[in-house]
Amino acid sequence: MENYYPKIRLGGMGVNISDWLLAKTLSLLNQIGTLSGTALERVVARILQNGDPGGHVRRALSHFPFPEHAEKVLKAYFVKGGIKKDSNFKAVPFFSINPTPLLISLTVCANYAFVWLAKEGHENPISINYLDKISFPHIYAITGAMLAGVDEISMGAGIPLQIPKVIADIYSNNTVSYTIPVVGKNITTYEMKFNPKSFFGQNLEIKRKPKFLPIISSNLLAQIYINKLPPGSIYGFVIEEPTAGGHNAPPRNKVEYGAKDIVNYSEIEKLGLPFWIGGSFASPEKLKWALSVGAKGIQAGSIFALCKESGMWPVYRKEICKLGFNDELKVRTDMRVSPTNYPFKVAIVSGTLSEDYIYENRNRVCSQGCLRSIYEKPDGKIGYRCSAESEFIYEQKGGKKEDTVGRACLCNGLLSACGVGDSFEFPIITLGDDFSFLKKLMKNESDSYSAKDAVNYLIS
Repeated sequence: MENYYPKIRLGGMGVNISDWLLAKTLSLLNQIGTLSGTALERVVARILQNGDPGGHVRRALSHFPFPEHAEKVLKAYFVKGGIKKDSNFKAVPFFSINPTPLLISLTVCANYAFVWLAKEGHENPISINYLDKISFPHIYAITGAMLAGVDEISMGAGIPLQIPKVIADIYSNNTVSYTIPVVGKNITTYEMKFNPKSFFGQNLEIKRKPKFLPIISSNLLAQIYINKLPPGSIYGFVIEEPTAGGHNAPPRNKVEYGAKDIVNYSEIEKLGLPFWIGGSFASPEKLKWALSVGAKGIQAGSIFALCKESGMWPVYRKEICKLGFNDELKVRTDMRVSPTNYPFKVAIVSGTLSEDYIYENRNRVCSQGCLRSIYEKPDGKIGYRCSAESEFIYEQKGGKKEDTVGRACLCNGLLSACGVGDSFEFPIITLGDDFSFLKKLMKNESDSYSAKDAVNYLIS
């Protein structure tokens, strides 16, 4: 894989939109299949409670090298035949600075299972994508992915300079640590630690040391990685322009994107590392242009989010394809909706949180906790809060009321978008700005297409 430069890299989209099947499909087409690693512990717990259709998760966990941990997870969450329709899912514990042993086992097993499934039956590379902002699970999630032999790790929504050392420590069976920022006067950081040998009772057998690709948006960020990390820490870059789906980098002037946000690709090329460009690049013409400026290819998201193998719930996928085909689909770059404070792309689709009346009538409750941040309480202890939770509770925790305005619960919304949300939670759909590919791939508004169709179109 050292000099393996596919022209198409799958974006690690949403929560389980880039699922194991889609990632595997892209990999078998000799491209880079990327899994979304976001909240996999919750995704897998809910798949198991739905009866594990097809038995895929259980098949993967039957190969987990520490069977007692896999058995503990199955005992806690697997429901034969699945829970009754409209029943509530059993809650997964919140992540904190001291996660429960069950949550650690679940997180390691979930990431292992999805990477194992994506790699099952072939030797082509598989990547997994995480968000720096969701930092509590990193040391456990990456452990699970590496146990399954993941080939690459990409990460954005922040500047994750700690990841190369995390990878190296897991690979070397050292204690792993990750420093998380704390909002406070006396406490500004907290270091989470994990000793896999102590937790599992023996050294890990790691098949390979995965390559690390930061997701960046500017020449400045590229230089930060080059200047602050030892040579060889990063394999290359994924460069996302502002029209990409999901979280975007904030504009340099903090108001709107302008000249300062334009990437100078000739300067990127001079760094001597492979790079791929994403953000409205899903066309043969844009692929050709990316190659002409020195990129190895493109990262494509929306075109695969809307294909048949995607993890997006089929009802939403079909409606979005219909709207996009008829030029009726709008996507807004929402500067407020994400509790991360990063801009976030929201597709305007009926019956989702993009509609004001649905957003305003949702009970603001933090029931997943993935995007909680840490703060220092008046008594000097650690507390947790999220600007998408109840305004009153957030203020009681020392937060500012203005920080809650326009915030939405991405955790529940994105879980619903992939079909494993609570029955009373509405989805939120994130996509990029460009849908011109739909008329190239669909004959009419009711048509559909495969990931292979999309790849053939892009490399035509």
